[in-house]
Amino acid sequence: MLNEENYYQDHSYFSYSGYKRFWSCEASALAEIRGETVQTVTEAMLIGSYVDAWIEGTLDKFILDHPEIISSKGATKGQLKSSFKSANRLIERFQRDKLFMKYLQGEKQTILTGTISDIPVKGKLDILHSDRIVDFKTTKDFNLVWKDGERLSFIEFWGYDIQGAIYQELVRQKTGKLLPFYIAVITKEPEPDIAVIHIPDDKLKTRLEEVKHFLPQFNAIVLGLAEPLRCEVCSYCKRTKVLTEAVEMDEALTMW
Repeated sequence: MLNEENYYQDHSYFSYSGYKRFWSCEASALAEIRGETVQTVTEAMLIGSYVDAWIEGTLDKFILDHPEIISSKGATKGQLKSSFKSANRLIERFQRDKLFMKYLQGEKQTILTGTISDIPVKGKLDILHSDRIVDFKTTKDFNLVWKDGERLSFIEFWGYDIQGAIYQELVRQKTGKLLPFYIAVITKEPEPDIAVIHIPDDKLKTRLEEVKHFLPQFNAIVLGLAEPLRCEVCSYCKRTKVLTEAVEMDEALTMW
């Protein structure tokens, strides 16, 4: 049975993050499952987790578990590093907004399991209410982002609509209710911006159909029934790249 202790170690289920990693690079995602590579935890990720811990009421434990966020020398020894003091500024900002705080109320870090395309799937929901699902996010800003020649919202760029589709389906399987999905998001700008954004059900339905289509393909790779594709641009592919021949200049320019 999944719990707080084994949730991230149990690879018998697909999750949103696992699906996203396979979508980015099948070879890298499989290597991570096999323990051949470890995902790098960046400072930006730690800042997001710091704010998450405050919302969950587990910030003291988070600080104890991550001594690297505390300065170890100089005049600031024993204090939070400056970047994490900035995280406190984010918390102070959204605490002032009644609507934002309202959407942060509910059951925290609810673990749910189900199946999509007959494949086991898990999810760890930030906030589950009787009438809605809410996921907390931090983001650089709300500007559109270029990807593959088109401008996307930060929601589509980071795949939060895919996450919402998976979470909504897991809740539907558990409760029989199709609950609306929201993100409560704050930017990391010098003057943080905030928003509570509803992702429409029709958008989530489209994304769920995509997950149903691609998940069997990714699962076949995990089971060893199909070979993973390499993206050739991620850190894993660069590290394991083996040259077989020289290439022409014009061809090389299209590779990156």
